[in-house]
Amino acid sequence: MPRRAITSLLLVSALVTLSALAGCKKDEPAPAKPANVTKVAATEIVGRRVDVTASEKGFTPNDVRLKKGEATTLVFTRTSDDTCADAVVIKDLKIERKLPLATEVAIQIPAGEAKTYEFACGMGMFKSKIVVE
Repeated sequence: MPRRAITSLLLVSALVTLSALAGCKKDEPAPAKPANVTKVAATEIVGRRVDVTASEKGFTPNDVRLKKGEATTLVFTRTSDDTCADAVVIKDLKIERKLPLATEVAIQIPAGEAKTYEFACGMGMFKSKIVVE
């Protein structure tokens, strides 16, 4: 293969890689919640409240860190119709909950032992984790 063709191929490959990496930023701020969010009842919150947003970019924050022994409730809010994250599944806890648009959904997380729970959208495309330390 001529040297010019190899150089062009390497340049195209580098550009494709850079554009793919640009779309995978982990430290972006959480997407804004819709103005008229249906709030979860205060009685559904046990212990510490951690808000998780489901948007076209997946779940934010991607990793949720909890302290062992601290009661915690994750409150999920879906902010977009342009996402497959219209449900959350935590297989180890046998939890599968629908995430209606602009509606908070509370899920209590057991934190009695140090453990990592994975959660994902219903299709398994957006994956995140809960780490109890």
